[in-house]
Formats: sequence, structure tokens, C-alpha cells
Amino acid sequence: MAQTTSSGTDHSVPPIRRRGAQLPWPLNLYQTAIGKKYVMAITGVALLGFMVVHMIGNLHLYEGPVQVHAYGEALRDLGGHLAPRTFLLWVMRIGLIVLFALHIHSAVSLSRMSTQADSSYEGKRDYIAANFASRTMRWTGPIILLYMVFHLADLTWGTRFDSYVRGDIYHNVSESMSSLPVALIYVAANIALAVHIFHGAWSMFQSLGINNPAYNNLRRNLATGLAGIILIGNLSFPVAVQTGLINEDNRSVPVGELEHESNAHAEGGDD
Repeated sequence: MAQTTSSGTDHSVPPIRRRGAQLPWPLNLYQTAIGKKYVMAITGVALLGFMVVHMIGNLHLYEGPVQVHAYGEALRDLGGHLAPRTFLLWVMRIGLIVLFALHIHSAVSLSRMSTQADSSYEGKRDYIAANFASRTMRWTGPIILLYMVFHLADLTWGTRFDSYVRGDIYHNVSESMSSLPVALIYVAANIALAVHIFHGAWSMFQSLGINNPAYNNLRRNLATGLAGIILIGNLSFPVAVQTGLINEDNRSVPVGELEHESNAHAEGGDD
């Protein structure tokens, strides 16, 4: 924006943020703050749904190794005879990777845009007005990302401990979380996850344009309920292992039988 003084000098006000090359529609919507907020909110809703379903599925651990193994096999056989074994499972895995990537990228991009905007004006953010969860989102996000890598290495890839048995969820959970340091990692990470979920569930309605004082109590209750349910459910697993409720001594099927079955599927192309 140009301004001309009485002396005829032309003073230009630099833009807060230089605009890069514009992508074609509708991809250019993501180059705006509003577009990024929508992407972050929508991907957040999808990831939140996954976490609820994932936590509920893990509750099969309380039914014993046979039931939780059947649950794992059901996931691999999604689609029945209409699709190859594990095909739909891999489609969901790839979809989750895309959702995580978009969620992280939109969050980082919005943070950078906000920082650039703040540096262009005098004064500082009013952190007194911001709640605890909002101020710690920049910390809980990286903690959750590191936790995801650890969790995959621990119970999916089997690279963290030598007694890992491919396909035996009950055995792997029991062996992993029987270590107190590992159990504490799961507890700390899930507390960070609950804080992240609370703020995310609270703010996603505002990002989607649903912001009415009449609904604020409902939004807060929904955010608190979702975060609390996921926190209690996920924390119950390391606690159950540490207290012996989930224990290798309680299993009724030898590890070798489930390992043999999993190896048989692997030889047939299972993954």
C-alpha cells in the first residue's frame, strides 16, 4: 500500500508476509490461513475418530489373547473375499499417514504465519488470556510425534525388544509394558495426548466457523469427555500390565501356537 506525503515522497508499507506462487484452485485455498485451519480441523476430527476406535479395539486385551488375536486377524481380513488380505488395512494405514502429514504441516504453517504476523506489530501475545492446553500445543505435538515412532517400533515393527512375537498382540503388550520405564513413557505420552485432544476438540469448532457462546459449554464438555475417555482407556493398559491384570501367566494359548499361525500367514504373503 503506497502513501504519499506532502513532500511528494512515496512511502510503501511492506506486506506482513510475502505471497509465493499461487497454486491452481482449489489447492490455493490451502495457501491461506483459513484453508490451513480447515485442513487442520478436518484432519484432527479424522485422527480423533481413529484414536477412539483404536482405543476401543485395544480393550480386547482384557478378553485374553485369543480374542485380541481374532481382532487383529479381523483387521487384516477387512473386505472379506472382495479384496486381497491386508489390502484395506494398508489403504487405511496410508490414509492415516496422509492425515498425520497434513495435520502436522498445517499446524506448523499456521504457527509460522502467526509468528510472522506477531513480529510485524509491537507488543506481545497475551498469554494470560490463553489457557494451559493452548500454550502447550507446541510441546504436546512433538511429544505425540515421538511417542508414535516409539509405539510403532515397540509394538508394530518389533525392533525394541528381543522377545517380540509377530502377530501376538497380547504377548507383545505384556512384555513391553511390564518394564516400568516403558509403562511410564506410555503414561506421560498419553497425558500429553489428552491435553492435545482437549484443546484440539475445543478449537476445531471455531476453526470450522462454529463459534457461538450458547454452545461453548457443550464444546467444552465434548472436548473434556473425548480427552478423558481416551486418556482413561489408554492409561488402563500400562496400569493393567503393571498390576498383573494383563500378564503372560493369564494366557490360555501358548505363544508358539499364535506365532505359528502368524508365520503361516506371513509365508502366504500376510503383512
